[in-house]
Amino acid sequence: MYRHTIRNHNYTFLDLKTLMAKATPKRSGDELAGVAARNAEERIAAQIALADIPLKIFLAEHLIPYEEDDVTRLIIDSHDSTSFSRISHLTVGDFRNFLLQESTDNETIKSLKMGLTPEMVAAVCKIMRIQDLISIAQKCEVVTKFRNTIGKKGHFSTRLQPNHPTDDFRGIAASIIDGLFYGNGDAVIGINPATDNVQTTIQLLEMLDAIRQKFDIPIQSCVLSHITTTIQAIEKKAPVDLVFQSIGGTEATNTSFGVNLNILQEGYEAGLSLNRGTVGKNLMYFETGQGSSLSANANHGLDQQTCEARAYSVARHFNPLLVNSVVGFIGPEYLYDSKQIIRAGLEDHFCAKLLGLPMGVDVCYTNHAEADQDDMDILLTLLGTAGCNFIMGIPGSDDIMLNYQSTSFHDALYIRHLLKLRPAPEFEEWLSKMNIFDKNMNLKAIGKQHNLLTSNDF
Repeated sequence: MYRHTIRNHNYTFLDLKTLMAKATPKRSGDELAGVAARNAEERIAAQIALADIPLKIFLAEHLIPYEEDDVTRLIIDSHDSTSFSRISHLTVGDFRNFLLQESTDNETIKSLKMGLTPEMVAAVCKIMRIQDLISIAQKCEVVTKFRNTIGKKGHFSTRLQPNHPTDDFRGIAASIIDGLFYGNGDAVIGINPATDNVQTTIQLLEMLDAIRQKFDIPIQSCVLSHITTTIQAIEKKAPVDLVFQSIGGTEATNTSFGVNLNILQEGYEAGLSLNRGTVGKNLMYFETGQGSSLSANANHGLDQQTCEARAYSVARHFNPLLVNSVVGFIGPEYLYDSKQIIRAGLEDHFCAKLLGLPMGVDVCYTNHAEADQDDMDILLTLLGTAGCNFIMGIPGSDDIMLNYQSTSFHDALYIRHLLKLRPAPEFEEWLSKMNIFDKNMNLKAIGKQHNLLTSNDF
């Protein structure tokens, strides 16, 4: 039991799970779940009490019992006590101060990652301001490789997302051309198929691979089918680069997605067996998002930000190339407005980077949320400053298949120019060779390139 007194009012929190939930900044999903603080004063009391909790308590008091949840077992069994020993004497509040010290640099944080549990990272996140989340995350460099190198300091990548409501090849090709002309696609050209079946997946994969080979583009492709569909495609010798799956922070959440740790391991090993990477072997692509556990009735009474952080332990286990939070996609029932979406996006990026993940964010919202594109510009700019690895690139920022608003090809140009960031090195070289960008990474006039791509080339 945990307590804190404010103005002669004694606030009592039954257990660590309750304390974590009450300390979470206000959001609609936690209110929907009935775990949120009743008011701002109770939230502050919980945050102060949480700041005094020793980090080692999280190794003794499991938020979901070890015997009941395979994600908890993964977290505990993979914990590195040697890495943790450097900070094992700290409280949550002390840990925040440690992370903010100028002497705590990328190498220091990197050396701690396997000693940190998601719950520790979620806890320190709850007592941080936005400037703390940005200041600490920008210290972290998480580099991954497949056909190019993603995540290096001074670089910023995009997923080119050419979705089409009927999986029409010409419509997809038109979006790919548009995106490549604006320097998008170095993280991945990734299609969400309108229909998840093996035949469609293979056809789309073959199309993407033909484009890559014809123009010798140093990128990776992905069709974001269910992992079991991708495994079947691999068995049929399809040209699979990245293996995708949505994941959550509890065993029950992953069950709702139709996966478990064994299936994820099978997909990982199947992808490795193809040996398609040229500069590295990071090949898993995971998507996450606050609220998925609650929407599946699988949150075990946890707040949604802690559930989200636990998903990162699952992702980390499989050495992914890419991980991203689809932060505003799940809707206002979980993140009501732009204030909550912006905070959640920065939380997700911060927690993932501390745990050693190559984190991107789908800067997005649904049309029934209290948000607009100005709000997304704010989050995009903050994430660029925080060192986010990648964002989405969608024609006009409007996904006509998934029916939500995200970031456009132009948005990637904006953040690269504003913050002097460059694409992945190998992709940058290709853009220059194709006369799409000049040597200073300025976009050349569309239609005047010496090596034009046209729809006839597809």
